[in-house]
Formats: sequence, structure tokens, C-alpha cells
Amino acid sequence: MTKKILLSLTALFLLMACSKTVFTGRKSLNLIPVSTLNQMSYTEYRSFLTQNKAMTSGKDVEMVRRVGNDLKAAVEVYYRSKKMEKDLKDFAWEFNVVDDPTVNAFCMPGGKVIVYTGILKVTQNEDALAVVMGHEIAHALANHGNERMSQGLVAQLGLTSLDLALSQKPAQTRNLLMTAAGAGAQVGVLLPFSRKHESEADEIGLYLMCMAGYNPSEAAPFWQRMNSGGGSRPPEFMSTHPDPAKRSQTLRELVPKAQAYARRYPVPASSKRN
Repeated sequence: MTKKILLSLTALFLLMACSKTVFTGRKSLNLIPVSTLNQMSYTEYRSFLTQNKAMTSGKDVEMVRRVGNDLKAAVEVYYRSKKMEKDLKDFAWEFNVVDDPTVNAFCMPGGKVIVYTGILKVTQNEDALAVVMGHEIAHALANHGNERMSQGLVAQLGLTSLDLALSQKPAQTRNLLMTAAGAGAQVGVLLPFSRKHESEADEIGLYLMCMAGYNPSEAAPFWQRMNSGGGSRPPEFMSTHPDPAKRSQTLRELVPKAQAYARRYPVPASSKRN
């Protein structure tokens, strides 16, 4: 096979592997079947819970699950309105709290959410918690984990097959999954995409929280609190998160659009807090 034909076939394969991101319409590369990635995600999620201090009761657990179910209801209303319910068939939503002072939260592919108690000291209220959880859920809905892992399979492992990666480099592949879900730190080739993902998740998350009945105006103050409590900060080009000032400004500008989504896709009261 000539190099030219090989490049053409590769380009065709990558084109076929592209999908459109929910809400924004951005095209992304997803080499891994959703059902396969989600099953991997569920296994790693269970492992994560057994290795960390997962809480089973208490007001923090009740709050996280209440907000999570409200956001889930908003997701389902939107997807039904767009006749996209099939895109959620492999989701198995779950909202858990880990007793850990780390200021973090993440949502793995398939809707598996973890909120650390450390971030609750920064959220301070349910609206801000909805900011965090909406942002993390947006990562999963937009297939950011699949996109980042697909990039990692090619760029870091030199492989385009998940099965091959799991058989030849299982530890590295599992690490890629956890990193792609936001449960680890990623530097290097994926950074530009990560910044794009963070901004996209900010936008989608804002729409979701407003549709779920929460105040989108809490988004900018929350991220300001995150930044003020985060100590010294690297330059934007070395960060996986947008510049704080730009982020806050963008979120403020998006509030009217989020409110329009809430009016267009109202979540019935009976669908919330089930």
C-alpha cells in the first residue's frame, strides 16, 4: 500500500470517527465505541470508590444527589426534545461524595460523578454546586473523555485500537481513562484541547444548571472563589483551565442565553428530585 493511499485511508477513518458535540455543534474525534468506554469507566469508578472514603449518608451526600438528579432531569428533557434519547442509553447515572479535602469533582464517561468534600467549602451553596456538577456532567455529554483518550491513544501510545492498547499497555490505558475523566493531571500534547474542553463544559454546564432551576449568575462568583483560593497560578497557555478573568466575563455574557434555554426546555417539577 502506497503512502498516499495509507494517508487517504487514515484521513477517511478519522473523518468517520468524528462526531458533533451536544449544544455547541463542535466536531470531535471519538475513536472508542461509547458502550466500550462506558463499561471501562464503570469498572474504574467502582475501583475508585473502594480505594477512597466514599460517603453513604449525610447532608452533603443528600445535597449532591439532589443536585445531580435535577441536572439529570434537565439533560433528559433536552435530549427528548431533540429526539436524541438514544445518545443516553449507555448512561448509568450515579452521584457520590468522597471525604477528601482536595478541591475537585469529576464525571466519568457514562455519567459517573464524584464530588470531593473539599470543593463544597468553595461552592458554599446549591447553585454553585450545580455550577460544578453541570460543568462535570457536560464533559461526559460532550464526549470529552472519549476525545481526550482517543488523542492519547494516538499521541502517547501510538495505537488507534482500544483493544490493542488494553492488551499491550493496560496500566497506561487505564491512566488515560482516569485523566480523560478529569481524575488526574494531564500536561503536554493534550493541553490545547483541554482548555477548549473546559470552556465548552462551562457553557454547556451553565445551560444545564439553569434548565434544572438553579441560578446561572452564581457561576462567575464561584470560579472567582476557586481562583482566589488556588494560590499562585501558571500562565494561561500552561493551564488546562481558561484564564479566570476571561472565564468570569464569558459566563456572565452567557447568562441570558442560559435563561433562554431554561424557558425553551423547562423541566417539569415531577421530573426533579426523584
